[in-house]
Amino acid sequence: MASKQTDIANRPSLRDLPDDARLWVFGANRPLAAEEASRLHEETGRFLDGWAAHGEELAAAFDWRYDRFLIIALDERQAAASGCSIDGLMGHVRQLESELGVELVDGSPVWYRDDGEIRRVSRREFGKLATSGDVSGRTVVFDLTVGRLGELRAGRWELPAKSSWHGQLLPHEAD
Repeated sequence: MASKQTDIANRPSLRDLPDDARLWVFGANRPLAAEEASRLHEETGRFLDGWAAHGEELAAAFDWRYDRFLIIALDERQAAASGCSIDGLMGHVRQLESELGVELVDGSPVWYRDDGEIRRVSRREFGKLATSGDVSGRTVVFDLTVGRLGELRAGRWELPAKSSWHGQLLPHEAD
């Protein structure tokens, strides 16, 4: 057990990984209770401690942000993820979904801030909200398609809708 504690203590954090680290962002359809978030941390840490590609350990880190987003980054300079290791990651996230009773893998919703609250709606609903003026090009959205850690650090994950692909869901006159 002591060696496992050492492994956990030595796990890198996102700040330890380079900007070109590969990134996956998963959004939970609801905030997690404290016990659920603790379980997510524990299970994800355990998964990353054993994550490997073709027998090589993968240098990965994760973060849980705003009680809604699981962010996993992989330093591919040390070893790149293979199809099997990515399948393993997706299996881990799907297992979390099952254990926690939460959706994490669905990338189709739009995530945005509304008076400080994080909301999740369908793309169609976001377009309707834009047409009614409830959201605009200035509305802060979360772009779960960012693929590199440097993009997250540069603010391309949380940005105004008009500066993201979300802008295509806005009426042309929306700002």
